[in-house]
Amino acid sequence: MKTLLAPTLAALAFALGGCSFLAVQTAPPKLPATVRTPLAQQADAVFWRTLHGGRYDGIGAALEIQTAAYLENPNDAVTAARAGWLHIWRLAESSRLASVPATITNDAVMARRYFEEAVALAPDEARYVGFLGSTLLAEGAIHKDEALTRRGYYTLRDGIDAWPEFNLFTGGYVMSGQAHDSARFREGLAWQWRTLDLCVGEPVDRKNPDFARYMRLATPDGPKRACWNSWIAPHNFEGFFLNMGDMLVKSGDWQTAQKVYANARHSPDFAAWKFREVLEARIRDAPANVAVFTADRGRGTSATPMMFSSPFACSACHMK
Repeated sequence: MKTLLAPTLAALAFALGGCSFLAVQTAPPKLPATVRTPLAQQADAVFWRTLHGGRYDGIGAALEIQTAAYLENPNDAVTAARAGWLHIWRLAESSRLASVPATITNDAVMARRYFEEAVALAPDEARYVGFLGSTLLAEGAIHKDEALTRRGYYTLRDGIDAWPEFNLFTGGYVMSGQAHDSARFREGLAWQWRTLDLCVGEPVDRKNPDFARYMRLATPDGPKRACWNSWIAPHNFEGFFLNMGDMLVKSGDWQTAQKVYANARHSPDFAAWKFREVLEARIRDAPANVAVFTADRGRGTSATPMMFSSPFACSACHMK
């Protein structure tokens, strides 16, 4: 009797498991919205006003209306992505807070969830893929989850394949918080060099990376628009070279870092950049910052943190 019963129970368990698998796999997919609601458009205005103003203390109010817009229409990829971005910003610049709560790490979870929705609704939007990879890496680091970390890394690689000029920087920026002698950090720094090569259409001189000769290539159109300043990121150019300089200092090459930092001065918007004094201090203190940045593991505890773990981690590029 027992001999007959065992296969029957196994078959029943398999059937039930198969039913749940089929039920999940055949569920109708969410379809992307074709029209954005008035509340979503209102949330857009609050989002940009808050981000471009560098108003970190306004993130809560911006998230409230962005979340409300998402709940009203959870098929809107743009709204989902902007909710995710606000969560990233709150986590990234948490060193602004007098006391950083342990629950700030929940922002990584929420950002990842919203970017999963954004990617599902707009799979061809490479920026969403890159941000999803970044948030998966952040969540993996928080939970010491290697499987999640690897998923984030390869999602990020997918984003790089789709839009390298944008996501090589995104990926390298995330890797800047890794140990200075780690393979991931070295790869992230190599990605910054590759970004420059792609932006100008030729290998940039690794020993004398003077960007003055390339400023004529600035464009608001096509994939290479990610290389320059834009309405979305008014100081993207300056922020890129600030971060890349930090990464070179962390690698020990402060001499090249000084030249890379100096490229930010070529921006026609440099005089209006709120963080130009930070850049000048970086150039002056580059030799001394090698030890400081080598010890920086992305926690923002240093008196002179790298851009990635600083109070201007996002604002350096996006604040007007």
